[in-house]
Amino acid sequence: MTNYETSMRSHRCGDLRVDDVGKEVTLCGWVDRRREHGEHLAFIDLRDRSGVIQVVVQGAADLRSEYVLQVKGKVRERPSETVNNSLDTGGIEVEGSEVVVLAESEPPPFPIDDRTDVDEVLRLRHRYVDLRRSRLQNNLQSRALVTSSVRKAMEKQGFVEVETPMLVASTPEGARDFVVPSRKDPGSFYALPQSPQIFKQLCMLGGIDRYYQIARCLRDEDLRADRQYEFMQLDIEASFVNGEDIRDIVSSAVSEATEAVTGEKITTIPSMTWQEAMERFGSDKPDIRFGLELVDLTDLFKSTEFRAFQAPCIKGIRVPGGAEYSRSRLDELTDKSQNWGAKGLAWIKIEDSEMVSPISKFLSEEEKTSLKSKMSGEEGDLLLLVADEWSTVCHVLGLVRLEIGKPPINEGGFHFLWVIDFPLFEGTDENGNPSSSHHPFTMPHEDDLVLLENGETEGIRSLAYDLVLNGWELGSGSVRIHRQDIQQRIFTALGIEPDEARKRFGFLLDAFKFGAPPHAGFAVGLDRLTAILVGEENIREVIAFPKTQSGSDPLTSAPLPVDDRHLKELGLKVLPPST
Repeated sequence: MTNYETSMRSHRCGDLRVDDVGKEVTLCGWVDRRREHGEHLAFIDLRDRSGVIQVVVQGAADLRSEYVLQVKGKVRERPSETVNNSLDTGGIEVEGSEVVVLAESEPPPFPIDDRTDVDEVLRLRHRYVDLRRSRLQNNLQSRALVTSSVRKAMEKQGFVEVETPMLVASTPEGARDFVVPSRKDPGSFYALPQSPQIFKQLCMLGGIDRYYQIARCLRDEDLRADRQYEFMQLDIEASFVNGEDIRDIVSSAVSEATEAVTGEKITTIPSMTWQEAMERFGSDKPDIRFGLELVDLTDLFKSTEFRAFQAPCIKGIRVPGGAEYSRSRLDELTDKSQNWGAKGLAWIKIEDSEMVSPISKFLSEEEKTSLKSKMSGEEGDLLLLVADEWSTVCHVLGLVRLEIGKPPINEGGFHFLWVIDFPLFEGTDENGNPSSSHHPFTMPHEDDLVLLENGETEGIRSLAYDLVLNGWELGSGSVRIHRQDIQQRIFTALGIEPDEARKRFGFLLDAFKFGAPPHAGFAVGLDRLTAILVGEENIREVIAFPKTQSGSDPLTSAPLPVDDRHLKELGLKVLPPST
């Protein structure tokens, strides 16, 4: 056990045990609770980061909740009838002989316990108080353990920790940059890094063949439960490796972190192609803890006379026992499906060996029989179908699947999954150019290079891979482009003109001329990993000082306007918001 002895305390409150009975100790901590016992005797629950211990004191009338105390006294056993088995220290107490008030406290803005629900904005406004709660204390200790474990795992695998710049040039990534105006060069701006991507690739060109960093990254994107403006990631890059090598390295690191926090060993992490994930689960970050897989029904209805099913793609989900769903529940699922982009959601109940549904009369007996067989439908089941374009069908049914079956974040253990062979491009930008699925430095699949050479973008796979845990994307990575000619082709496909590419990435393109090794990398979101391991549905609960979902900081009131003098010094003028 670590020795916490200092000039002000000999032990931590939660570290004392029955073996310490008879010892003279000095403790420091906060008054968690006070209970009067007679006119001059009181029981104080004294709390610090390690836990709580009961202290018996004389004349405690002036001691209030959250006062900071130093207590000197002797450890003794509690009477058997007062033992508290819910506490590690519940079999002992300290008979206080001297109590010093180190700091007084006003009544806290909310109770310091985990049994009371408190408005989040109020908690964040007084985060220094909120952090005293055992839930937050445990979460942050688990987070520190995750960081320590992955750092040890990387060093054990021969990686060197390198810090990369926080003030960089703006790059075309998936989210907006946070920009920083330059005082020395008015009208020019730095960007805060969305990731250390370019610099870690330059480390590979510099011969640092195994780089890692616990990196702070910043993205100006809409916030939600698994996103913050600023976040931490385990960032790695290695030379003379392929994608499988990187996945093995990352698997080792996250497995060690998982075992350190939860005690659960992760032996192997399975892989699945992006295409298979979309076909079976309707998601590129599938939660594989439960079934409700998508079944392709397109061929079954290829000659149907039901106009709603005359679509490029039809898929369905079988919900065991779902025939019990009420009409209001089915209407709710239908409304959500339409909001997610579907024209509708067809439902069929199997009751008394009949296919009960508003659409039954439009289906032939052969279609009904084949549908029941294809979906392995049984008595009491519910069948949910969507007909539309392939991407819409997968997307909507993937969300319906989660709406129906997704368990709490860490229920049923930790199910990691590698998703590989992502499309190189997806969607288009406002100029009609294809967009990178991951980033513009991702190597195309070797078998699909001919498509790129022919100027095609449809159907090109990338050597990219994501790590998924219980339906959350933990991070992304890829084999990088190390050849200047391929990198230039990618820029061209993305609509990045040579002059613009030279302006933004000239230093990287020039570096490729001087012997670029094959290399690949990955980044794991440590906020997300920690949240899942400790059972939190929101990463704000594992970050010491997070922003709200609106992006504000109730503690410091950020963001705030900058005074005119500072704006003038930076050569900036604030315009009124556009309407």
